[in-house]
Amino acid sequence: MKKFQAQPGFQVQAFRLALDPNAFQEAALRSHCGAERAAYNWAVGWVTASWWQRKAEESYGVPADALTGWRPWSLPSLRKAFNEAKHTDPRFAGWWEENSKEAYSTGLANAAAAFDNYAKSKQGKRRGKRMGAPRFKSKRKARLACRFTTGTIRVDGDGRHVTLPRLGTIRTHEPTADLHARIQAGTARVLSATVRHERGRWLVSFQAEVKQHIRRVTRPGVAVGIDLGVKTLAVMADSTGENRTVANPGHYDAARKQLRRASRTVSRRQGPDRRTGRKPSKRWGKANDIRNRVHHRVANLREDALHKLTTAVAAEYGTIVVEELNVAGMLRNRRLARRIADAGFGEIRRQLAYKTRQRHATRLVAADRWYPSSKTCSGCGAVKAKLPLHVRTYECDACNLVIDRDDNAALNLAALAAACTTGTGVAGDQDTAPAASKPRGADRRTRATTRSRNATGGRAGGATLPHQRQQETRDRTQAEALTLW
Repeated sequence: MKKFQAQPGFQVQAFRLALDPNAFQEAALRSHCGAERAAYNWAVGWVTASWWQRKAEESYGVPADALTGWRPWSLPSLRKAFNEAKHTDPRFAGWWEENSKEAYSTGLANAAAAFDNYAKSKQGKRRGKRMGAPRFKSKRKARLACRFTTGTIRVDGDGRHVTLPRLGTIRTHEPTADLHARIQAGTARVLSATVRHERGRWLVSFQAEVKQHIRRVTRPGVAVGIDLGVKTLAVMADSTGENRTVANPGHYDAARKQLRRASRTVSRRQGPDRRTGRKPSKRWGKANDIRNRVHHRVANLREDALHKLTTAVAAEYGTIVVEELNVAGMLRNRRLARRIADAGFGEIRRQLAYKTRQRHATRLVAADRWYPSSKTCSGCGAVKAKLPLHVRTYECDACNLVIDRDDNAALNLAALAAACTTGTGVAGDQDTAPAASKPRGADRRTRATTRSRNATGGRAGGATLPHQRQQETRDRTQAEALTLW
């Protein structure tokens, strides 16, 4: 898909609205999303057909210069080939004209992006987990989504309807007055619209170019450290010494009893069986809808709670320090995976990233994944060699400080950026602190406590004092751990 670059003084922002289509419009929405999936599957089959053909020819001993040529997967090439094939291909004959061209263009663009990601991943040019070759989308599992970039894309003036290409005017569940007022004032321009079926509802997301409006934070000169956890969602400590605790709502745990009952009802109905081709009964469908509504409600409550938390934090502090957590690795812990997934650690950081950058132009500091925030004493800077997860109280061996483990970690995170905090909460002061490099292959082992080092290998005479060595260790650890996002 084409990425829009905002003009100077503008930024790209999404406005998501819930739709209220009638039966005819919902059928048209499903048809467009099905056309996107059909175009995607056609592109995957068209490109990979040349791969299998070359492999078969190689098995017969055909020389390399005589093999079938590779079919390109760039978006212009796929569009050209699809426009030639849609008139003769039996998979599209008789119905492809019922949908907007944007539906097929969305599927082709997604296929081109999938092949690009696969090629870059295979060549080592793409970060993250290794990606496999694109596969066909299942009609039963594929997400329903379609994007419109051309045609009539309009937010109607009555504040309750939107107009999309070929779909016409559709009523919305919520008012559109905010976006319409910005468009009329000339401070917003709609670039594209994406419809999708998510959590039992049809949603439309307008990607608009909006004039920047930086909001000044409440305390621009204060840095806050946020330590995320399972029992307590967030422990926040700022540079002024003020602590705050946010309890974990635990929406999924609260709904587990209701989910057990709903799932038990579903299991007693006649469900689908792909092995025998048995179709689900109507009672199974009704029971499954009830169970899905419970899941949707939990997801909506979680999203609402996280948005309220991140919005309040981003609007108050000039500098926010969070940890770079390995959430994917943490989910492998079978004892804590459910609670970690329910807390939404990755979503908290994602929301803080765009809210601090776009709304307030403040600083978000990400502590290195190996920074020992929990093992470091917030009073003297001594670092413990080991601190098991079940130990919830930090006891310093050097200064005899006794403090809650999460409070200690939050204070260390706040101190990580307090020394270099000069922002005032306006756009011109962001990214003022230098970013320390993270060299690969560095020793990630936690340093031993200063007291134990003095007992084993301390120098006499002109050696530095213990508190000086502790301060040097603390400064060195902070310099290695501090990275700006």
